[in-house]
Amino acid sequence: MENILSALSLSENIRSGKLSVREALDAVFEKIEQKEERLHCFLTIDREGAYREAEALQEKVMRGEAAGPLFGVPVAVKDNLCTKGLRTTCGSKMLEEFVPPYDATAVKSLRDAGMIILGKTNLDEFAMGNTTETSYFGFTRNPHGEAYVPGGSSGGSTAAVASGECLLALGTDTGGSVRQPASHCGVVGVKPTYGSVSRYGLIAYCSSMDQVGPIARNVSDCAALMEVLCSWDEKDSTSKRRGRLELMPSLEQGVAGRRIGIPKEYFDASLDPQVAEAVMGAARALERRGAIVKEFSLPLFRYFVPDYYLIACAEASSNLERYDGMKYGFSKREGDLHETYRKTRAQGFGDEMRRRILLGTFALSEGYYDAYYLKALKVRRLIANAFDEALREFDLILGPVAPSTAPRLGEAAKDPVQSYMADAYTVPANLTGLPAISVPCRRDDKGLPIGVQLMGRAFDEAQLFAAARVIEKELQDA
Repeated sequence: MENILSALSLSENIRSGKLSVREALDAVFEKIEQKEERLHCFLTIDREGAYREAEALQEKVMRGEAAGPLFGVPVAVKDNLCTKGLRTTCGSKMLEEFVPPYDATAVKSLRDAGMIILGKTNLDEFAMGNTTETSYFGFTRNPHGEAYVPGGSSGGSTAAVASGECLLALGTDTGGSVRQPASHCGVVGVKPTYGSVSRYGLIAYCSSMDQVGPIARNVSDCAALMEVLCSWDEKDSTSKRRGRLELMPSLEQGVAGRRIGIPKEYFDASLDPQVAEAVMGAARALERRGAIVKEFSLPLFRYFVPDYYLIACAEASSNLERYDGMKYGFSKREGDLHETYRKTRAQGFGDEMRRRILLGTFALSEGYYDAYYLKALKVRRLIANAFDEALREFDLILGPVAPSTAPRLGEAAKDPVQSYMADAYTVPANLTGLPAISVPCRRDDKGLPIGVQLMGRAFDEAQLFAAARVIEKELQDA
């Protein structure tokens, strides 16, 4: 197991009989035992269920029924995706004891592919944050520097993959919550085209932007997991029919003749010079393989963050209204109905949750709806138009994932607004619904990973993965 570097090769060894499913699982749990106490990637570990599933899968191997490129591979699931019979908390006191009676469609897809659910990973409370420090159950550490955050909100998933506690994981991306922690932890993370992966069973934050995404150590593994996840789902009204997604055959198609744009506004004073150099290094790698790289202008850049947070907080305010202490979840029943509401929400939600709910409620309130929320929707349309125009000229857009490498634990809480600004490069993919990928590029002078981001046209993940594979190969060979 120690010599198997990818999920694809692990599955091949299991299917060929060179390695048993149980042996693979033993090796993963050994890593968890070695590292989990320090890193705190998981909120719930289902050892008993994992070994029970491993036994059933091994019987399929013995009968010659093992099929699929990820058969037998252990996978972790972010704790805002429902798992039947397994606690799903959203990193919140509000859902501390919630056990769903069904699987999210994305989780069911993993099981159908013969993958083994290890457990549920830590996250910012209800996926609201970009450091994995707002979790009610404590923070996660970055495997590349334990004094640093792993990013968020899918920090538990990315840290688990980076540390070897699992080979693959699911995250969710509302404003960069897969790509940003993937960059900080040195793994590959994807935000698919909106509607490509079912949101059924995903506990909502911002319904018009939430998207389940794959996390892996390398581009090939990530592509294989993406193929498993993408499908139409009648239970999700936003699910798109797009036919069977086949990424693996096009991974090595290269980028010769592809036009790649770099927004010049991305390179302002807030961007760390080492991150800027990483982006330009990726551009040079793409040029060596025949791509045409050119700068262009995105004048709306300064509106990305305020527009995203107004819309996201407004939708969060609406989505989280259901947590009132009366139907399910944490309840503090004291006094009359209004007192129960007040105490339940005050004690069940953390500071960041309350901050965003208040902002969203204000934006939706009478007298301010037109001035804030409605205007934000109009700006969102302008941003989408700007990217549509750019992607008529370019095949892909290259840029940073975050303005710097991972900050130290505790830094983000000192200035929440500055922390929000760190999402400037990732939120456009969610505002527009376009696909985007974070791929490791290099490390800074502290040894922390730097990822670069590629955005592409809707439903054109194949081109996105092919370009990411070029960056991966070029920089590995350098």
